Amino acid sequence: MKSSLIFLSILLMYQTKSQEVNSTPYKIMLNTLLSHSVPEVSVPEIDSPEKITWLDARAKEEYEVSRIEDAIWVGYDDFSMDRVEGISKDANIVIYCSIGYRSEKISEKLISAGYTNVSNLFGGIFEWKNEGRKLYDASHGETNKIHGYSKIWGIWLNKGEKVY
Repeated sequence: MKSSLIFLSILLMYQTKSQEVNSTPYKIMLNTLLSHSVPEVSVPEIDSPEKITWLDARAKEEYEVSRIEDAIWVGYDDFSMDRVEGISKDANIVIYCSIGYRSEKISEKLISAGYTNVSNLFGGIFEWKNEGRKLYDASHGETNKIHGYSKIWGIWLNKGEKVY
C-alpha cells in the first residue's frame, strides 16, 4: 500500500509539474529530484529570438569539456555572487548544470539577490544535447563531447560522447 502511494504521488507530481523532455523516466526523475522553486524553461522553449545570458553551474572540469555557446561559468560548490557582478539584474538569465539540480540552487541565490528574470533549464545540458543542440569546447569550436558527471548520472545522456 505504501509503495502504491509513493508511486501515485510521483505520478501526480509528474502530471502537474511536467516540462518538456523526451524521456518519460527522465522526466519523472527530474520532477522528483527538483523542488521546482524557480521558473523553469524547457529546451524547446529556447527557440525564442530573445537574448539569453547563459550561466553554467557545473564544476569547472565539466565546463571545460563543453558548454552551451557563450555560457559564463559560475560554478556550484564554490559559487560566488562576484561571478555575476557585471550582469544586469533584469537580464534574461538561463542557468544550467547537468540535469538541473545545481542550477536550481544557484537560481534561488540569484533571485534572492534581486535578479528578476532567472530560469532553470529543465533537464540541463543533458537534455540540451539529447535534443540535438550544439555544444562548444573551450576554444569555441563545436564538439560532440559532454561531461557525464558520473557513470550513474550519465545514463540520462543519450547523445554525444560521454567524458568522465
